[in-house]
Amino acid sequence: MTRYADSVESMEQLATVWRRMALDRDADADVRDLPGIAVRWADCRFAFWNCVTLTDVGADAALVERRLAEAADVMRAKKYPGFLWLFEDLVAPEARPALRAAAERAGLAHAFGGTGMAGDLLPLPEPAHPDLTFVRVRTDEQLRAYADLNSRAYGFPLEHGRDGLAGSTLWKEGVHAYLGMRGDTPVTCAATVEADGRLFVVLVATHPGWERRGYGEAVTRKALYEGARATGLTRATLHATAAGAPVYPRIGFVPNSPIHFYGLA
Repeated sequence: MTRYADSVESMEQLATVWRRMALDRDADADVRDLPGIAVRWADCRFAFWNCVTLTDVGADAALVERRLAEAADVMRAKKYPGFLWLFEDLVAPEARPALRAAAERAGLAHAFGGTGMAGDLLPLPEPAHPDLTFVRVRTDEQLRAYADLNSRAYGFPLEHGRDGLAGSTLWKEGVHAYLGMRGDTPVTCAATVEADGRLFVVLVATHPGWERRGYGEAVTRKALYEGARATGLTRATLHATAAGAPVYPRIGFVPNSPIHFYGLA
């Protein structure tokens, strides 16, 4: 079981944080723990808050095939689309080469890839960037700006991102969410939230017109710095997209399991 420990941590962090995020959108959100499947489905238009993930450890090919079919059935019953998150390193090594074919047989299509990461890296030095000032999200206007940055970065309609965050008390009070500002213009954002003795980094985004300037790294450092200062935590975790993955080792994160995101075909 030791060889799966990092991947289990990554999967369990997802299940813990996404439970809060789904229930923040809807007190009646689907947050069931089924055999081998965690459902965290807000059924809102912001697809990232609609999530299922496989939780078996060391599953063989036959078990993975069955779980993928069961997960796809859960997804088909929902109003709004979302993603199956599959942590590759939770699957038995001999079953990994056939994952994509098994997903396709279940009616799932690969959407994009990512990587789980973690590290005992806190506290960090107080961050700074010559172009940016940092503002904690405290108002509905700031929260809307945060949502819009994510929508633009990930290619969602603006109203979908707003459906995921608008009006949230959790995001204004319980999450360490920061905007990176160029003058009066929000150009980047990142947040951390406490989860089972760790800080989890969530919804990092930079406006496509302001990429490759170190803004995403700077605001992530700010969210980690302030989260650690408030909680005293020393370990942090995150799930990076392929595009964002090169940033986080510079902060001190260590990659663990590849993550595959699937939608309904």
